[in-house]
Amino acid sequence: MNSSEFLSSLNQKQTLVLDGATGTNLQKRGLPVGTAPETWLFDNPVGIKQLYSDFVEAGSDIILTCTFGGNRTRLAHANLTEKIIEVNQTAVQLAKEVTRDKNILVAGSLGPTGEMMQPFGSMSEDQVFEIYAEQAKILLASNVDLLVIETQFDLKEAQAAVRAVRSMDTEIALVCSFSYDRGVHTMMGVKPVQVAEIFNDLPVVAIGINCGKSLEDNLAVLKTLKENTTKPIWFKPNAGLPTSNPDGSTSYDVTPELMGAQVNPWIDAGARLVGGCCGTSPEHLAAIAGAVKGK
Repeated sequence: MNSSEFLSSLNQKQTLVLDGATGTNLQKRGLPVGTAPETWLFDNPVGIKQLYSDFVEAGSDIILTCTFGGNRTRLAHANLTEKIIEVNQTAVQLAKEVTRDKNILVAGSLGPTGEMMQPFGSMSEDQVFEIYAEQAKILLASNVDLLVIETQFDLKEAQAAVRAVRSMDTEIALVCSFSYDRGVHTMMGVKPVQVAEIFNDLPVVAIGINCGKSLEDNLAVLKTLKENTTKPIWFKPNAGLPTSNPDGSTSYDVTPELMGAQVNPWIDAGARLVGGCCGTSPEHLAAIAGAVKGK
């Protein structure tokens, strides 16, 4: 799906419903804390498909593949580097099996490299480019409907990721989403105004906000971003603030009902694609979808 087709689909519905969290939901279903979700693509593919299916049943118009950590550097921590092609192909295949014959888009998720770029870390711009290009090439060959570069915090890395995708022979719809995990700026100090200044002129179909901190902070970022861009805004906040549990897992403080009640303010503030990130269960997503479709 190219950018024009994506925008046409978005304009027909005005607001599209995204999915919820991957990692926190899989942990609730038995994935050990600290284990990469991508391992379940081989160890428990039924579990991955079930989560996809639960989001579809809850009302998602777009689901993201279980490939957030599907790049070479992150897969090395899970001893899956040699299976990078299988990881990304399998994630897309399972998603396509769930969405077959349904009017639902499968978005290929590309998360951060997991390494800091120079001068703060060892990763060069060329290395970052190659890492994103490698994963994006596999996802494109697996026939995803769009690509989402998500949970970004560094302007240089995000720009390198966009260049990597656009270096290939594709006009696929591309979203780039930042995580404002320090409230109203990213861990690298990036503010939504800076994102808009740069990404307004880059070949992305939508600019995103995902993960982050509290719903209040994410809403503030959304309002600022809307003031500075005419592009559609992708909005996937966490289900509130996290609390660490004794077993190492994390809980989130916003109920499905409370999250659903926030949807109209999100849309009024400019969000065109809405879902949830960490802590957002299928029940949360159902409340979000109900609010979108009832607006």
